Amino acid sequence: PVTDGSRELHSLCAQLEFLLQFDLKEKKSFFGQRKEYWDFLCQGLARRRQEHEGIRFVTSLDKLKTPVGRGRAFLRYCLVHQQLAESLQLCLLDPESLREWYYARSPFLSPQRRAEILGILYELDGITFHLAL
Repeated sequence: PVTDGSRELHSLCAQLEFLLQFDLKEKKSFFGQRKEYWDFLCQGLARRRQEHEGIRFVTSLDKLKTPVGRGRAFLRYCLVHQQLAESLQLCLLDPESLREWYYARSPFLSPQRRAEILGILYELDGITFHLAL
């Protein structure tokens, strides 16, 4: 199993975060706080499901104060529960929402790139992650 001490884990998480932040449009909340990929994931999952267990878990953690921290915790939760590809796929189903959140260079806006990314993420479901949540 992959644990918190794994160098590959840190590289994987950094690459996932880079991918989710790449060409993300700058959006602000009602209070002026910059929206991050965490907000994109929350909105995308809210449109598809009643409530995602990972979102509920992350929002219950009082120690997480920033959207980036919540996003990182959500990625780790999804890796442990083998839900990363499915969760991201649900967020990527709506092309209008993708254009609302991402500029044209985002690989999520290319059907071919999106399929490649999701295919790779589904392969991660075969790996066991034992991470501190």
